[in-house]
Amino acid sequence: MKRHPLVAALAAAAVLTVASASAAQPDPNRVLVRFKPGAGPQAENAVRGAGGRVHLKLDRQRVIAVSVPAQALAGLRNNPNIEYVEPDAPRYALGQVTPYGINNVQAPQAWSVGAEGQGVKVCVIDSGINAAHEDFAGVAMTGYPSGWNNDSCGHGTHVAGTIAAVNNTAGVVGVSPGKVSLHIVKVFDGASCGWSYASTLVDAANRCEAAGAKVINMSLGGSTSSTTEKNAFADLNAKGVLSIAAAGNDGNNRHSYPASYDSVVSVAAVDQNNVKADFSQYTSQVEIAAPGVGVLSTYPLRDASLEVGAANYIVSAMTGTVQKTATGGLVDGGRCTAPGGWAGKVVLCERGDISFVDKVNAVTSGGGVAAIVYNNAPGGFSGTLGDGVTSTIPALSLSQEDGRALVAGALGQSANASTVAESNTSGYAYLDGTSMATPHVAGAAAVVWSANPSATNDQVRTALTGTALDLGAAGRDTSYGYGLVRTFAAAEAIVGGGGGEPATAPTGLTAQNFSTRKGRLENRLAWSGGDVAVDVFRNGGKVASSINNTGAYTDSLRVRGSGSVTYKVCNAGTASCSNQVSVSY
Repeated sequence: MKRHPLVAALAAAAVLTVASASAAQPDPNRVLVRFKPGAGPQAENAVRGAGGRVHLKLDRQRVIAVSVPAQALAGLRNNPNIEYVEPDAPRYALGQVTPYGINNVQAPQAWSVGAEGQGVKVCVIDSGINAAHEDFAGVAMTGYPSGWNNDSCGHGTHVAGTIAAVNNTAGVVGVSPGKVSLHIVKVFDGASCGWSYASTLVDAANRCEAAGAKVINMSLGGSTSSTTEKNAFADLNAKGVLSIAAAGNDGNNRHSYPASYDSVVSVAAVDQNNVKADFSQYTSQVEIAAPGVGVLSTYPLRDASLEVGAANYIVSAMTGTVQKTATGGLVDGGRCTAPGGWAGKVVLCERGDISFVDKVNAVTSGGGVAAIVYNNAPGGFSGTLGDGVTSTIPALSLSQEDGRALVAGALGQSANASTVAESNTSGYAYLDGTSMATPHVAGAAAVVWSANPSATNDQVRTALTGTALDLGAAGRDTSYGYGLVRTFAAAEAIVGGGGGEPATAPTGLTAQNFSTRKGRLENRLAWSGGDVAVDVFRNGGKVASSINNTGAYTDSLRVRGSGSVTYKVCNAGTASCSNQVSVSY
């Protein structure tokens, strides 16, 4: 049987993905050993005697970076010449962020075999776009009417970024990384986006088809059906256009339109753990699901900024914060449950234990000039200080990844935190909604179509639904439709492949109790192979969602007494998992 060239490429890429994941991972046995004053030679001899290898000597810090067998760690910790042993934590180049949804819908795997959306035009009917945004540089775009290339409320720019943000060194990346062309039809305006009408939407959709768009993204809807609208989308479907729309955000089982017309794909929203968002409407018309909770994408407005040293970080202003700029040395406040000696400092606070407003009040009482609350779970978030509350210092939210990186490597540096709003800028924002889920599917449709440009819209639709990851009740259901959209699997299916998993499961999982201090346990996990993104499970619950597969992960948790925990690692959003291992403490 003759095999399609792209099918062979897909299969080859799966093998290459596994090989690179196991070959390029950080050394799980690399640690930092701090020796006591004057005891450097003795500590080094102890390391070498334990079968270790010295990588780097930091004489000023009295530390040596070494790799040692896991079984030798206890002996080194008890050596009288050694003060402590800690992980030599991996550090990665910061800059562009890959939002969790991009990995969850398998976009990077499709790119790896050349399916990126090139040659496909997506029409975005929304509030316009900030065409000058840094993450749309080089993207071919046209639009209607005059003013389509400006966006006063941000919704359209956010949607377009999820579809097409460029794979560069800044901001985020879209499902089709700057490869699709965009046609923008502006139907909303004003600071709150306002509203439009069925007639306006029909006119916009007709203009999309006339501009040569194969895919239409509609992150919009209403509760009343329209015969004119229904007939118009049926006509567009017959002409080969694939129309995709948001299922609605009322959290009930009422239909929303245009999503609930048979000729339109209705998209529900899920969170990082692929669980239906509580706001996502659930109806018999829901066809497919995609990430729609805490989605990071491009935005024409910036409500906050954070600069530490020479690096800029994506942050959000807490609702209720004062609009103000503050500068000071960066300090770690832990969870900021009580005021510290933070006079003139910008204070990092980990989320948890107490409310956001109590953390900000603690920083204020301690003399801090700004409070940066970073997440205690992967990704970023939007926070509020509460009804009627206004802080006197800037209060910002930050992702867990950036917060941990700052604690590990930037304390003491000068930090500039601002909650002064800016417009017409290259900003970024975390938003929730089926509006955010829809462009994941529109981008996936473009990528899949680029894998087989001769396919029909019905074939692309069938590839998307037929390869979706089944969620909820077995088979199609009202909450998830056929399940989570999977770009790679659909691209494989559209060229005659099996639509299966793009990589083998992670293998050889090991877990090591690295330390237990003051009730906090750190377990170090290591494995081989797997997909480009993985989920980590502890005792059956997901503790890390769609993280980059480096072949290693350190899990930190609070414990009491003695016991054990059990881990497994799975390809992100799938049931393709490693062996299970348990760690005692």
